[in-house]
Amino acid sequence: MNEFANRKTYIIGFIILICGVILSRLFYMQVVDSTYKRASDRNVLRYEIQYPARGLIFDRNGELLVGNQTVYDIMVIPREVKDFDTLALSNILEIPKYQIRSTLETIKGKAKKLAAYQPALFRKQVSAEVYAMLQEKWFRFPGFYVQPRSIRSYPRKLAGNLIGYIGEADTANVSGDPFYVQGSYIGKIGIERSYENILRGKRGVSIYMRDVYNRVKESYAGGAYDTVAVAGSDIICSIDADLQEYGEKLMQNKVGSVVALEPATGEILAMVSAPNFDPAIYIDAHRAAERAEVGLDPLKPLFNRAVMAQYPPGSTFKTLNALIALQEGTATPATTYSCDGGYHYGKRKVGCHGHPSPINMVQSVQMSCNTYYCHLFRGILDNPTYGSTQNGFNVWRRHIESFGIGRKLDTDIPNELRGILPTAATYDRMHGVGRWKSLSIISLSIGQGELGVTPLHMANYAATIANRGFYYTPHVARQIKGQKLDKRFLTPHPTTISFSHFNPIVQGMYLAVNGGPGGTATIAKIPDIDLCGKTGTAQNPHGEDHSVFICFAPRENPKIAIAVYVENGGFGARWAAPIASLMIEKYLKRTVARPWMENYVMSGDLLYPNAVKKQ
Repeated sequence: MNEFANRKTYIIGFIILICGVILSRLFYMQVVDSTYKRASDRNVLRYEIQYPARGLIFDRNGELLVGNQTVYDIMVIPREVKDFDTLALSNILEIPKYQIRSTLETIKGKAKKLAAYQPALFRKQVSAEVYAMLQEKWFRFPGFYVQPRSIRSYPRKLAGNLIGYIGEADTANVSGDPFYVQGSYIGKIGIERSYENILRGKRGVSIYMRDVYNRVKESYAGGAYDTVAVAGSDIICSIDADLQEYGEKLMQNKVGSVVALEPATGEILAMVSAPNFDPAIYIDAHRAAERAEVGLDPLKPLFNRAVMAQYPPGSTFKTLNALIALQEGTATPATTYSCDGGYHYGKRKVGCHGHPSPINMVQSVQMSCNTYYCHLFRGILDNPTYGSTQNGFNVWRRHIESFGIGRKLDTDIPNELRGILPTAATYDRMHGVGRWKSLSIISLSIGQGELGVTPLHMANYAATIANRGFYYTPHVARQIKGQKLDKRFLTPHPTTISFSHFNPIVQGMYLAVNGGPGGTATIAKIPDIDLCGKTGTAQNPHGEDHSVFICFAPRENPKIAIAVYVENGGFGARWAAPIASLMIEKYLKRTVARPWMENYVMSGDLLYPNAVKKQ
């Protein structure tokens, strides 16, 4: 009997304990913790994302380059869609009923993989008039609502590759960052991509109560769970809008790039990639045909040639070989060589154009003598101090690399390429270990062979000469509201060449433009401006050679350095030098007083030279 009583006591106690736990849990859920209440409330709540205004982008003079405008997207929550007035929605949106049904079915199909309560984009960028009509009739369309958002506007149609554009976030963006949902916009290229986290701001959310007709009645919990959107930070970029626009006009009907830098800071004053494109086509939902046309264009407007195209530097590279020879003591400014039309080795020859002979180092820059630089290059690599050609080559390469060539410059423009700078191992593979000599790679002496540079590399190289031996990392962000500029843009990078060795090279570049007979860039001369430049002709196995020119001005305390590449443009003085000269005149004088040269460049059509011009 006692055993039965004890067992009964245990059972009653256990039941009381279980009931206590359940009651305690119910009390906590209903009184203490409001999580479950909010979960049940979701059936009558609407969550509206508040997209922040994207940060604005200005040029260095405060001119607005990229602004914002409001558009309206129709969103749908698949789980909440019920029978609705398809005809009414068709009339308002001016689209066929079958399109509404098919779009909805597609969204529902995707919702099987995703959470069906998540909003999905149904139709983007409806007009303000359509938005007003829908506001009055939401009770007819359960599960649908309008999402206002800010998209980009472009007061001036320029610098598409530099500024970039925004587009819809893809699956990887949405899954990798909680900021983005389906239909969100994200920077795709250019500044928009590089500074996405700064420009996008912080997203907010507003929660509303709805009635049985899907109409918003009031803010949920007095707005206690709402969050406020924070606008993105504005960016003042370094480009000069007028100079950028002028460069794009000069590069009309041409393929290539122009990059202009401020030597004292590394700020990018202009970055032209031709052909260009209008970034506005990527934010307008109704310009799909234009987007397709740009994407299929064989000239690849979306390919930013300034940082992604790799060309031989051509004769612009001679100045760097001269600096290395001076630094290593294998030549002096007084070193002379004779030229009889080329450098001969065995039965082969590196040809050269006609000019006075013999010439010293300053004259070799002025007249761009190939023979001189073949001698100079061999003197560096075959210097007995190094012990072998391979060791001499490694010394040469170390100097080249100190100018930023053969590696990424770490700019803030995305998709920058490192270029091509061969190593000793490159030639071991090509010729065999220990079986190559300076003559085997003699083309490097004149900027050909296994070399590849971007126009940005060349502009940075010109700025380095202008600074007499150092450069700042090229960058396009000049000031970011509320933030400090990245330290990497404020740190100078010294080269391995001593300051004093730059003087004869600068003198040669000055004479190439402003000197007497034999100067290869006299077409670039600007009245009252001491322009220093070097022409180049980059060999092109696929057609006519590329026209190349690097320069800076003024000679003392330079304000601008430029590199120009015109694909299939021939000699450097034909197209690249005039373009660079006009750009410098435009920047330093704010006007151009040589209309004949402007007309020559702007009327030059390298894309369709035989086309009949319309009158």
